[in-house]
Amino acid sequence: MAASIPGIGRILCRVSPLLLQNIRQNKRLPVRLWTQPVFPGVQSSLSLCTAASSEFHSDAAEAVEALARYKDKPWDYLESEEYIELYGTSPVWSDYRRNHKGGIPPQKTRKTCIRGDKICGNPCPICRDSNVIIHYQNVKLLQQFISPNTGIVYDPTRTGVCQKQQKQLNQAIGAARDHGLLPFQVPHVDFSGEDYSNCHDAVGSTPPPPTMTSGDPWYRWYHTIQPDETEVAKVKKTYKAYLK
Repeated sequence: MAASIPGIGRILCRVSPLLLQNIRQNKRLPVRLWTQPVFPGVQSSLSLCTAASSEFHSDAAEAVEALARYKDKPWDYLESEEYIELYGTSPVWSDYRRNHKGGIPPQKTRKTCIRGDKICGNPCPICRDSNVIIHYQNVKLLQQFISPNTGIVYDPTRTGVCQKQQKQLNQAIGAARDHGLLPFQVPHVDFSGEDYSNCHDAVGSTPPPPTMTSGDPWYRWYHTIQPDETEVAKVKKTYKAYLK
């Protein structure tokens, strides 16, 4: 190993003048020719960086285009080929498993998966896919979080959705039910044994009170009260302009 190090140094010393000469010659050439390899058979690193950057920009442009495509109509994403390829016919939360310490999962989901520009390591089923947008008209997405048997919204500990997205889900489901897009169950109450007619004893046969028929006042002591003459005189003096 020690003998090979001087040999490598001698090779580098021989190659470096040729490399510097080629670089000086390429500086005088147009920018388009810099992508050509310095040595025949060896691809330059600049061309690799240019290809990688162009590929990155193309992927970013596709992501931005996809976001703009489903922003106004998020329900179209659930019928697209991208969604079917990722999830198939299963809900978005079916294959989600949260990372946690120990064998017992946490009793509550995290408050939020995105804090500013930072995203947690294992975001919830809604935060991990930017095309999954909660909206009250996105009925197919909302139905994935509602039990088909009871009509109750699934608990976030089952779906793994963070508390922030769960709050938005509850609001969207309530708005969808108010707009008639989602059904909701009203508890059935049997009133067959109740009598709502006015012919039963509690209504039809109850006699009115005797004070209402005789013309007497409701309170018998009402006529026995005599007002104070001084107080009556004060009232008449105060409102004498209105008593004419």
